[in-house]
Formats: sequence, C-alpha cells, structure tokens
Amino acid sequence: MTAARGRTGRPPLTDERKAAIRLEIARAAVGLFVAQGVAATTGEQIGQAVGVSARTVWRYFPTKESCVRPLFSSGIDTIAAALREWRPGRPLQEAFDGVWADDQDLAGPDVGALLRLTRTEPGLRAVWLQTRDEAEPAFARALAERAGLPDDDVRPAVWAAMLNAALRAAVEHHAHRSAASGSEAAPAHADLATTLRTALALAATGVT
Repeated sequence: MTAARGRTGRPPLTDERKAAIRLEIARAAVGLFVAQGVAATTGEQIGQAVGVSARTVWRYFPTKESCVRPLFSSGIDTIAAALREWRPGRPLQEAFDGVWADDQDLAGPDVGALLRLTRTEPGLRAVWLQTRDEAEPAFARALAERAGLPDDDVRPAVWAAMLNAALRAAVEHHAHRSAASGSEAAPAHADLATTLRTALALAATGVT
C-alpha cells in the first residue's frame, strides 16, 4: 500500500487575492474601453494589460463588459453596514459621514469614466443596472434588521428601492457633470460626497 501523494503545483489563491485580480482586470478593461471603445477591446488585450491570459480573464468574468462589475458593486456591503448602524431619529445622511469623509476612491476616474460610457454602451449599461438591482436586497435586509421588521414586510423593500435610486442618480449626475466641467480632480471628491448626502436627504423623506 503506497502513501497518498501530496498535492503539487501552485497553492490555491486566497479570496483576497482573487478579489485583487478581479479589480485589476476591471481597471484594465475600463482603460481599454475608454481608449478604444468596447467593440474594439478583446479579452486578450485585457489580459495582457494585467499580465494574465485571456483564459484567466474568462475564468473570472463571462463577458468583457462584465469585467467592470467590481467597480460598480464596490461599496454595497459598506452601505448596508452603515444602514444597520443608522441611529433612530438621526438624519439618514449622517449614517454615511464616516464612510464618505476620507474615501479617496469615492470619485475615482475609473468609475466616472465608466458611468459616462454606460450612456453609449448598452452592454455596460446592463451591467451597471444589474449591480444596482442586486444591491437592493442587501439594503432591504439592512433596513429590516434596523427596524426589527419581518422578512415579509414590504416597507424595507420600498425604502431600499428609494435609497438605491437616490444613490444611482447621485453618482450618475456627478459623473456626467464632472465630464462637462472637464475635471475629476481632488476637489470633486468632496463634491460627490455632498451630492450623495443631498440625494440621501431627499430619499429619507420617505424612509423612517
């Protein structure tokens, strides 16, 4: 009877490393989409920009448009956590003061350029809307937990839909206005935070 052979080859990637690779691919894809358009960009080019094979790109993402998902979905868990910590009787926007105070990625050029592309690239628009749609259940669960409501109560779902719409409108508004002004420099970070807080204040009129 022979002893079982140990596993050989490279050790499996950690979840953190997988997430880092996904983000690297996303940023590379955006750079190529902006430079030459989505139609002219291939999986091979995206892989080369990151230093991986096209096969690796497709292992993480089913289509080239879906490569940008990590940039669109970033922050969903953070927002849900902030909603759970939102203190009763306090303004909704106050729950996000710590989240948006010093976040230098809040108005990053990758996301701004990507959002502008969604106006002319249906594939990217579909990915953007899908990620926003997937955010709503996470927000609804957080709001239900905060309010102590059962899973079958419709109110958290409605609140989440209003909140989600407000956040989407705010970041889209900021992205397109930044393009019109020709600047996505550091001062724009604070401007986006202000826009987000304004949107939340409007949404909060229907969220208790």
